[in-house]
Amino acid sequence: MYKSFEFSKKIKSFLIAMIVIGAVLAVAGVAMNLDHTHRIWANVLLNGFYFTAIAMSAAFFVIVHVLGESGWHTAVQRIPEAMSMYVPVGGVFMLLVLVGMHDIYHWSHTEHLDEILQGKAPYLNPMFFSIRTVAYIIIWSMLVIWFRKTSLKTDSNDDIKLFNKQRSIAGIFIVIFAVTSSTSAWDWIMSIDAHWFSTLFGWYIFVSTFVSAVSVIIILLFVLRRMGYMEHINDEHLHDLGKYLFGFSIFWAYLWVSQYLLIWYSNIPEETIYYVKRIQDFEGVFYANVIINFLAPFLILMARGTKRQLNWLIAAAVIVFIGHWIDMYLAIMPGSIGHPDFGILEIGMTVFVAGIFLFVFFTNFAKAPVVPENHPFFKESFDYDNIR
Repeated sequence: MYKSFEFSKKIKSFLIAMIVIGAVLAVAGVAMNLDHTHRIWANVLLNGFYFTAIAMSAAFFVIVHVLGESGWHTAVQRIPEAMSMYVPVGGVFMLLVLVGMHDIYHWSHTEHLDEILQGKAPYLNPMFFSIRTVAYIIIWSMLVIWFRKTSLKTDSNDDIKLFNKQRSIAGIFIVIFAVTSSTSAWDWIMSIDAHWFSTLFGWYIFVSTFVSAVSVIIILLFVLRRMGYMEHINDEHLHDLGKYLFGFSIFWAYLWVSQYLLIWYSNIPEETIYYVKRIQDFEGVFYANVIINFLAPFLILMARGTKRQLNWLIAAAVIVFIGHWIDMYLAIMPGSIGHPDFGILEIGMTVFVAGIFLFVFFTNFAKAPVVPENHPFFKESFDYDNIR
């Protein structure tokens, strides 16, 4: 009944070409910046983290619906499932960051620590940081692979025990992810500006990557529809995806304003330095970040009708995906390289990693039916209406 996806030679050739072009540009960018290795490693962190976090957030998208016993999501479930399989691959880039940590993290130079960083040294030190990084990648990879394997077993076995096992895995996943999503954001991103901290930073990064994952789900759905797949997706499914994209864009803006206003109002130099650096040296990027990630999706998706039309959704999704790459750029670059730089290195690295991400996605999407037909709530996903 449902057309299985074929990872054709044409698609493979396109993605391989994308990876090769990205690699060539990235290598050229690296060669041009051998005297500025901090910029090279900052780009490895930027794209390594962004796409790995998107993959983990895609897994979270499925997990939270499984725990909530949702029905509608089963129509699109195999897209975020396949996205999540990038986590072990993305973990390689995050392990590479360990090689270049001295070019990104000031606290890693243990012989030149001031009093504040000495106080944080029991947590922020190269050994413990490396252990945590390896632990994140191993644990996350095990969880997404475990869930994926269990999900695929349901394609040939409709035993309710498999569904119950998925819920058990989801329960374990969400507890671990609730902790590690924040601690990994502290480690990999917030510790770049090691003298500064924010108690809601973990939530801020999670929401940024989650709404990015929703945008990628929509983009991939659009691409698959153009290829002749996922024809079962109707306006109700699009509406729910649109509500996620709209709602979490608003939530991201809420957290952005909450963090900014509290720091602005208290006016403590140790806290304001984070924004002073970004407003003074990255002014254009700073304001563009807010406009792109809040105002654009807010205006596009405010009306009910636009959430139910794939052409409007894809426009908003592309804007949000690019916008939150900029958000990660703004979180990483001021503390690591100190000034805005955008050129062949940034473009090449992004195209290279995005190409690998897409290759992993399509490879895994082709390994299973496009829908989990034996899911007990699958039929329910076609028998509901969004409230008008």
